[in-house]
Amino acid sequence: MDRTEKRAFVQALQAVFADTSFVLVSQNKGLTVADATVLRRRMRDAGATYKVAKNRLASLALDGTKFQAIQPLLKGPTAIAWSTDPVAVAKTAVEFARTNDKFVILGGALGTQALNADGVKALAELPSLETLRAQLLGLIQTPATRIAGVLQAPGSQLARVFSAYAKKDEEKAAA
Repeated sequence: MDRTEKRAFVQALQAVFADTSFVLVSQNKGLTVADATVLRRRMRDAGATYKVAKNRLASLALDGTKFQAIQPLLKGPTAIAWSTDPVAVAKTAVEFARTNDKFVILGGALGTQALNADGVKALAELPSLETLRAQLLGLIQTPATRIAGVLQAPGSQLARVFSAYAKKDEEKAAA
């Protein structure tokens, strides 16, 4: 890489760090090309990006961003992954780390909050953004359903009372 390519790479990473909410740092000692391809594909399917970057260039890109806390993690053969949905990246990385012992999660940053490997695993256990939205929608709809049921109940009770009086009057008229 010449200097202009390095500058462009650092600027591109700075733009990514400005737009994203979560950055994951991992170590991939001995990861085969086929495994790396599988990991990249899974990350892409989850809406994330996985990139092997030179530590020095990544550190330069991190300067002045909210993710500065992960700079100490950039030692050795590292790679970074990012996405606007932090749970998707964490889930994908944790699932891949379970099946491949050469892929190690070092940590990450959720905004200004630095996370260690256990923090990333805890983040992976949370429901995804889509699941949370569905749960929230269900919570919002539940009161409306209950209100409709409560409002409907007195009307049906009145109808049963009127029906009982009508039957009673019919029985008196028949007798």
